[in-house]
Amino acid sequence: MPPVILDPARDILGLIDVQPDFMPGGRLAVPEGDAVLGPIAGLLAGPLLHAFATQDWHPAGHRSFASAHPGRAAFETIAVDYGAQTLWPDHALQGSDGAALHPALDQARIEAIIRKGFRREIDSYSAFFENDRTTPTGLDGWLRVRGFTRIFFAGLATDFCVAYSAEDAARLGYEVVVVEDACRGIGLPESGGGTTIASARARLLAAGVRFLPSAEVR
Repeated sequence: MPPVILDPARDILGLIDVQPDFMPGGRLAVPEGDAVLGPIAGLLAGPLLHAFATQDWHPAGHRSFASAHPGRAAFETIAVDYGAQTLWPDHALQGSDGAALHPALDQARIEAIIRKGFRREIDSYSAFFENDRTTPTGLDGWLRVRGFTRIFFAGLATDFCVAYSAEDAARLGYEVVVVEDACRGIGLPESGGGTTIASARARLLAAGVRFLPSAEVR
């Protein structure tokens, strides 16, 4: 497949939750999460002139935290009013060092920062919607006013916040590319022997999302 020819007028890089809490040693560490930093640095220094970033930004006692549900453990799934909710270790607490954008990120091209998960009673994976899939973050309006129509996603985690963001972007009519080596996933096991990474990839491919290495984004 030939490299993608970039168009600065319509292309933007979406950096999803590139935060210390999702890196090794963090509160919710993604395996090899810090491996995304090198490819992302290349993307930020290359011909993608525009970027936005998201931050998980949770209050203490957030509904998605296992600690908010006595007797429950991290990575269990419970039913809530907006659907299934994976319970997580406490992470990305508002104002904490772990919730900041990673200090290795060059923020010169990051033109908007979307904070999500700040409502105590609802989790938020997607850059576009809370997990009820209807409450908007405002990102869609910002992108449309700016004229961006193609989004290149990078960050953490492939099977949750990156996947939900890419899926919603495709549903909203954007052309979507996931930069494979600039993402890492959690990989929770699923019934039938698969993982959340495999099922997310299949779901995104079915939605028309492309997967490319960063070397082909130039």
